[in-house]
Amino acid sequence: MTIEEKKKELALYRLQQAEETLDEAEFLFNGKKSPRAVINRIYYSMFYAVLSLLIFEPYSSSKHSGVLSYFNRRFIKEGIFSEEIGQTINIAFELRQRGDYKEYAKLTYEQVEPFFKKAQEFIGEVRNYLRNQSQI
Repeated sequence: MTIEEKKKELALYRLQQAEETLDEAEFLFNGKKSPRAVINRIYYSMFYAVLSLLIFEPYSSSKHSGVLSYFNRRFIKEGIFSEEIGQTINIAFELRQRGDYKEYAKLTYEQVEPFFKKAQEFIGEVRNYLRNQSQI
């Protein structure tokens, strides 16, 4: 298998992870589980989609903030994706951070519910971009 074939395979795997993780979020939401857990899964669904993009980029980072910073610089500021797409993952990241790390943080179902559609669109846009670039 060539390096390009391996990259394609990994990108498809990351997109599958993104979709499965969004399904997990929906399962948690429908089961009336913690909104904190729901936004965590929604955020990770988009994060995995970003990782699928980075397979083809000369960049890597072990920190979420670094990955998001690069994504914003490379894909949002350069106009590849809309600012709305960038805001979606950035706000989800902030909500996840608040829910996971802030003491006494409360998230509501009303706060997290709109992110289902936004995350679905996010993943779809990433998939379409990779297809249009003949990377998947």
